[in-house]
Amino acid sequence: MSRGLTVDRLRVVLGGHPVLRDVSFEVRPGEVVGLLGRNGAGKTTLLRVVTRAITPDGGEVRVGEMPVARLARRELARAVAIVPQETTVPFPFRAGELVLMGRAPHQPLFGFETRSDVERARAAMNRMGIGDLADRSVFELSGGERQLAVFARALVQEPEIMLLDEPTAFLDLRHRIDVLRAVREFAAAGGAALVVSHDLSLAARICDRLVLLGDGEVIAQGPAAEVLSEEVLARAFAVRADILRAPDGAPVVVPRLS
Repeated sequence: MSRGLTVDRLRVVLGGHPVLRDVSFEVRPGEVVGLLGRNGAGKTTLLRVVTRAITPDGGEVRVGEMPVARLARRELARAVAIVPQETTVPFPFRAGELVLMGRAPHQPLFGFETRSDVERARAAMNRMGIGDLADRSVFELSGGERQLAVFARALVQEPEIMLLDEPTAFLDLRHRIDVLRAVREFAAAGGAALVVSHDLSLAARICDRLVLLGDGEVIAQGPAAEVLSEEVLARAFAVRADILRAPDGAPVVVPRLS
């Protein structure tokens, strides 16, 4: 069971410009929360604070009751896995080796992977439909195949909290569904997932709650039906949109082109 994630009055200033201003929300165990907002709203910056790539100028992020700033690196890696929007791999690792790296936080400092680690990696790759790519260099993978391998690495990490930055951006429809189903299963097993997405309609369908950022602040948060209104979207994105309803009742955002 996850300890959950708390973002508490988070402030970040980069280059003299306030990027996040007193941002607060929670991702509880068993939840998938969508983090939405236009380009430059502060979404990726927030994920980088959670992983300690950026030190905030105020406020804090907690895993359970523990501030991430006080977690040892290996403990943080066991608690939080991230699927970034783009992954740079400087060495031609095989796809299977890339996925197996997810087990590193669970291994002794100078230890090697066990048979169980390898089996976990193989199972995660098969689950994402890329088991046949295990021996292929990551340089030979398509963007979508590499994204699936990075997602499988996060699954193998067995974290309490999963951060996903546009996880379906390079994926076809079938693999997009596979990833989103796996995220929902992760939450159903007690994990906490925070998903950054520009696909508002998709986020409305898979997320329990949405957090909408605008100019570094939380404009709205709550169920999709409350957050995705014409007025709120006009404020956040400076566009007019119609909000329709899918057969299952989920909101569908249709921007007006005129």
